[in-house]
Amino acid sequence: MDLSTTYLGLPLRNPLVAAPSPLQQTPGGVVTLVDAGVSAVVLHSLFEEQVRREIDPDFERDQWFTNPAGPGAPARYLDLIEKSVGCVDVPVIASLNGTGSGEWTHFARQAQDAGAAAVELNFYVVPGQFRGHGEAVEDAVLDLLAAVRDVVSVPVAVKLPPYFSSLNDLAVRLVEKGADGLVLFNRFLQPRIDVAAETVQPVIDLSTPSEARLPQTWIAVLREQVECSLAGTGGVETADDIAAYLLAGADVVQCASVFLRHGRDHARTLLADLEAWGDAQGYASVADARGSLAVPWRVPSDHYERDGYVSALQVARRTYWWK
Repeated sequence: MDLSTTYLGLPLRNPLVAAPSPLQQTPGGVVTLVDAGVSAVVLHSLFEEQVRREIDPDFERDQWFTNPAGPGAPARYLDLIEKSVGCVDVPVIASLNGTGSGEWTHFARQAQDAGAAAVELNFYVVPGQFRGHGEAVEDAVLDLLAAVRDVVSVPVAVKLPPYFSSLNDLAVRLVEKGADGLVLFNRFLQPRIDVAAETVQPVIDLSTPSEARLPQTWIAVLREQVECSLAGTGGVETADDIAAYLLAGADVVQCASVFLRHGRDHARTLLADLEAWGDAQGYASVADARGSLAVPWRVPSDHYERDGYVSALQVARRTYWWK
């Protein structure tokens, strides 16, 4: 099977993309990932607060945010982009993590000028107001996209959490606002409560295959409804997990946990096994497999999903029937 694909209008040699992780915090880390076979690298995220701190010295005065990287993070990020681009022959994508528009979004243009082939907006927000309209959160990500779209000419992808009142409507609105791609999903931080110390500990565990079902479901729903690239992320352990994303309709699959767990060189195994799977299934290319199990265009998605829900309950009833 020909593994080449296209993402954000960028031709890639395969659908395996390195998701943001500690592995690519240096140009050497980027090089080792590319040498192992990934077709593009999304750098670790630079935070809105880090940029704003540089352009407004008083920004942190009344803020909870503590900059773990210290001063100068934006300049070092640009240096990382420039050096990485000079070392590899695949797209290097900048990741900007923020929740609102403003002057800080002009950094996206600096990232483009440093050589970033695209910008990924990592939108992570937990609404702090207990009253208010959900539209305010959706408008925030739309405003952020518009602000970045105004200052760059490279493709822009938006990485979203799954928790919106109407994700399908938001997806359509983001594409209308100029999103070239959607990345599903940003993982929701679920802190651990230490009952002995009676403290709340921020923890991000490595993903597991069961976590892939949520993004795969939404990719299958959106594949025929939006005209943009779709990237799946989370839950990849084997080539079968990548294949499932492709069948749902993903153009690429972003991976991090599998490399942190097994090492960068595991990319070679994933790609070899993916190619073997495609050959065994009779697919000539990724394009042939992509979206084979997506929700059909003319099928009412609510009826389709309702039928799937009822069918799952019937399977559970037959499986766990008390005898």
